[in-house]
Amino acid sequence: MRSLFLKKSAFCLGACTLLGTLPSTLGAQLVREDTARQAQQSPALESAAAAMPSGNLRLAQEVQITGDSFWADTGIDVQAGEHVVATATGFLRYADQQTDSTPAGIARSFKDLLRILPFNGAGRGAVIGRIGDKDTSQPFLIGAKRDLVSPRSGRLSIGINQLSSDTGDGTYTVRIEIYAADANTILYTAKAVTSIRGVDNDLFSKIPRRIADKAGDPGDMVNFLIIGSQDAMEKVFTNAGWVKVDANVKETVLSGFLASMSKEAYLTMPMSPLYLFGRQQDYGWAHAEPIAVVASRNHLRIWKAPFEVNGRMLWVGAATHDVGFELDQRNNGVTHKIDPDIDLERDFVEKTLTSTGLVGEVTHVRPRNPMQEAKTATGGSFHSNGQILVLKLGEEPSPRQ
Repeated sequence: MRSLFLKKSAFCLGACTLLGTLPSTLGAQLVREDTARQAQQSPALESAAAAMPSGNLRLAQEVQITGDSFWADTGIDVQAGEHVVATATGFLRYADQQTDSTPAGIARSFKDLLRILPFNGAGRGAVIGRIGDKDTSQPFLIGAKRDLVSPRSGRLSIGINQLSSDTGDGTYTVRIEIYAADANTILYTAKAVTSIRGVDNDLFSKIPRRIADKAGDPGDMVNFLIIGSQDAMEKVFTNAGWVKVDANVKETVLSGFLASMSKEAYLTMPMSPLYLFGRQQDYGWAHAEPIAVVASRNHLRIWKAPFEVNGRMLWVGAATHDVGFELDQRNNGVTHKIDPDIDLERDFVEKTLTSTGLVGEVTHVRPRNPMQEAKTATGGSFHSNGQILVLKLGEEPSPRQ
């Protein structure tokens, strides 16, 4: 059974590789408008169920993207909390299709499931967007119209949900309106500080340097801490594009494998239970690029510490980057291979979370007896400069009495 599963996995990975690679960002025609005047509300906006943003219009612009393009840099830097209203019109025609594609995309057929698109939740030819750089941002569907509150800060790009080897003929025009964040929105600019009160060697004396497997064999390095409530912790990861991973490995193996060809289920492929503070992880989070599917995934495990920092919850995490597969030296099975330079994954966590406007302070601490080089529980090696990332989430103001 194991050999059959591995053969199927290898076939799927090979098929995904042969389907094409993503092209580089292409240019677009931009038409910037006078934002001092009020925006004219189009019939599409009038018929939309979502209410118009309450903030003032900051910018309006049109982007034209042709069918042979992939991603277009709009030149617009969006701030976390701002409303982004995008309305798309136009048509594309693919060589193997008898009808035109609209900005909503073509409904995916069984044959189309073999395509690993930039955003697998939508059909080929759909208008999509992303906020932030290509390495850390996740695409989202715009379709004919999208009104969203940006969960993070970054450059806005508009694209077409297609592969470089399978482009269409035609043009989409996307009108983009950026509205200021609502007056009651509380956002933070992550402030780099030299220290955070309560984060000292006394605290690190209570935190193991490494997590372990069920047998007690030491594994990944503890490389980040988060100070904040459970709700705040979940919100910062969700807004940064991380997805919760099902902790039930047996259920996830089959459901994730069968769905990965058509959905973003590669994010929830199994994450084995590892242990800290005498129990397995409280949360697993994953962040991946669509084309990577199983072989490459940013992921982390996080535990609620049995103690607090100045009356606030403390979350202890270990983050690594899966880059392929290797032999599990414990049982000769197959396991994920991690990038040995785990500081890159620590920096990835910092970059994604601090872009959300939910992190108040950030620092790096090198504790006594830092972990710098070791092997994981499965036999893989890793190295680090020994620093631990510490993020203090912004505190919500206390309600008035």
